[in-house]
Amino acid sequence: MDSPTPGRTEAPGDRAAPDTGLPPVFVSRPLPAAVLSRLEKSAAVEVWNGDGPPSASELRERTRHVVGLLATSADRVDADLLDASPDLAVVSNNAVGYDNVDVAELTRRRIPLGNTPGVLTEATADLAFALVLATTRRLVEARDAILAGQWKTWDPAFMLGMELSGSTLGVVGLGRIGRAVARRAAAFGMNVIAWSRSPQPMDGVELVELDELLARSDVVSLHVSLVSETVHLIGAEQLALMKPTAVLVNTARGAVVDQAALSDALRAGSIGGAGLDVLEQEPIAPDDPLLAFTNCIVLPHIGSATVVTRTRMADLAVDNLLAGVAGERLPACVNPEVYEPPAI
Repeated sequence: MDSPTPGRTEAPGDRAAPDTGLPPVFVSRPLPAAVLSRLEKSAAVEVWNGDGPPSASELRERTRHVVGLLATSADRVDADLLDASPDLAVVSNNAVGYDNVDVAELTRRRIPLGNTPGVLTEATADLAFALVLATTRRLVEARDAILAGQWKTWDPAFMLGMELSGSTLGVVGLGRIGRAVARRAAAFGMNVIAWSRSPQPMDGVELVELDELLARSDVVSLHVSLVSETVHLIGAEQLALMKPTAVLVNTARGAVVDQAALSDALRAGSIGGAGLDVLEQEPIAPDDPLLAFTNCIVLPHIGSATVVTRTRMADLAVDNLLAGVAGERLPACVNPEVYEPPAI
């Protein structure tokens, strides 16, 4: 039996690329069967099926001789990886966000980066509004109270929550998902105000400055992308502006919120609660202070986790990958400047 490649750790269920003469690509997490079958018709595909994403060293090993990489937000694509992958011609990120990728470095090397905008808007907006409902009506607290034997009889003061009708939702980031959340809020009779780095009017939504939004809102829902300007956009100073009854919902990126400051605010009772689908470090540590607060709901990054949406994301990610392998323009390209003639 041949010995394994030096330095390489085999993952259970690895699916190695067959020697077909087709362009080799590496897929860092499993894809829906129908999507994978479509990819395999045009590329020699190796799929990582290990427990969790590949480590940085494993990712470098697996991409050494491929022309295409289909990555996820858990994979760091940086200069070290690119130096070790001289044949890489395209990176397709199976996500709408791409803060895991050094876009400037890819662009410098004229490697296009694909992402999956648009296809996860409704699913993520649904999840965001589910967190709005769960936090304001204390659903997890109420269920836990039953399990703890605290529900003795009907009590007019038991588990009182916030009424959404007539309350104010502050949307931070009025892009596709923020607008979808605003539409859901309007259907619940909420007043909607918004702040965005690139403000665009929306019927029924009042545009305000961020500080005013934080001070006026009963619910603050975050929908900005993670860039240098939005890291810890919501920190101790911003949390202090919120009403003591207000709740914070984050389905954007974990680092948009200063997690330590949020823990402090919840501990001090200076805000009413939080609903988080994203964290600064994922997965969250079992002893993280956020998990101890009864008024804080933490989910495992499931904003796009519906069968329909995850399939659509994978389809678009494969479309981007195959276009890049073929030397064609990506359907959804983050850095279209790679297609411009190089400066002389």
